[in-house]
Amino acid sequence: MTPRLSLTTRLLIATGIEIGWEVLENTPMAIRHYRQQGLAVGYAGDSILNSVMDTVMMAIGFVMAARMPVWAVVALGIGFEMFAGVMIREGMLLNIIGFAWTPEFITRWQGGP
Repeated sequence: MTPRLSLTTRLLIATGIEIGWEVLENTPMAIRHYRQQGLAVGYAGDSILNSVMDTVMMAIGFVMAARMPVWAVVALGIGFEMFAGVMIREGMLLNIIGFAWTPEFITRWQGGP
């Protein structure tokens, strides 16, 4: 998308977007919205450590993705998403879906057996 920008510049832009998301995710409006989902009833926002580590992991993933072939990045992304879905019944896709609309069958599935 931005091949003329250096990797460092692209990383700084991505980091800025990630930090912006972390701030937005911890606003009272977003926390209220998360609490409307069944599994997040007592959610009070992310800890500072969680937000910092999310940003660090994003940066590591960004650098790795910059050096890997596209097919490997896509395969890893799908694999990680599936792993999180199976192991903890959560993931980025479910988070995005839940932010817009949470179907009852997803709420039941996330609630466990």
